[in-house]
Amino acid sequence: MPKSSKKWIYIILGGLVCANVIAFSVLLSLAKEKYLEITFFDVGQGDSIFIQAPKGQQILIDGGPTSAVISKLGKEMPFYDRSLDLVILSHPEKDHLAGLLDVLERYKVDNVLWTGVVRDTAEWKEWNNLIKKEGANIQIAQAGERIIISDNPFVYIDVLFPFEDLSNKTFEDSNDTSIVARLVFEKDSFLFTGDISRKTELELIKNSDLKSEVLKVAHHGSKYSSSLEFLKEVLPKIAVIEVGKDNTYGHPTPEVLARLKDFGIEVLRTDADGDIKIKK
Repeated sequence: MPKSSKKWIYIILGGLVCANVIAFSVLLSLAKEKYLEITFFDVGQGDSIFIQAPKGQQILIDGGPTSAVISKLGKEMPFYDRSLDLVILSHPEKDHLAGLLDVLERYKVDNVLWTGVVRDTAEWKEWNNLIKKEGANIQIAQAGERIIISDNPFVYIDVLFPFEDLSNKTFEDSNDTSIVARLVFEKDSFLFTGDISRKTELELIKNSDLKSEVLKVAHHGSKYSSSLEFLKEVLPKIAVIEVGKDNTYGHPTPEVLARLKDFGIEVLRTDADGDIKIKK
């Protein structure tokens, strides 16, 4: 057989193998669509949460302090998938924002939800430029908004905080401007709290339905968050703490761990457990 003919046979066989690999990857991806998967990424001292809805929608809440989120997404998403349906920035502090800059440069993002809060930092300036260039639909978060992820099964996100439009307002510390959101899927609910403190927790108690099976512990387990009053309202079965190993803040603090223990709440920590995946 001529060498040129053999060459074409190898090319055709190689193409068929690649096609089969892609088809198998798609089938695996479709198989996952029966469930809701939430992965709390271990990105050090920061937050990054990846949500895969039953119909395949992909949502990323925060990006952590470094580009580590890129490799994490690469493990959760098929290699051919380079898009995200929704990116949520809870608040523009580096430990939540920095990794999203890399995400915006590598992935197509269809929708962005954030507060519009202004911070005089290099990360904030780059974020502001990138989301404008991305061409995504940008939505400013405010309590009362509901984001429908899918109708069947019914999956949605309720924005509980901030109570007012904070766009173009400047804060030296934006922790207490964090988006607080509650994800609901059938009978299960998940509460995401950014870095809010007890002050905001008490405001939420007066205005919101907080009861959730899973709580993302605010501010990496700071003693100024996860108050007794707040935990009584949320009553979670599981508390997830996103925190870096040997951080200089002493997070999670003994006070918070004691409060969670008193409520009989199971505690999962990224510094001890690595990536934490919850499937419903």
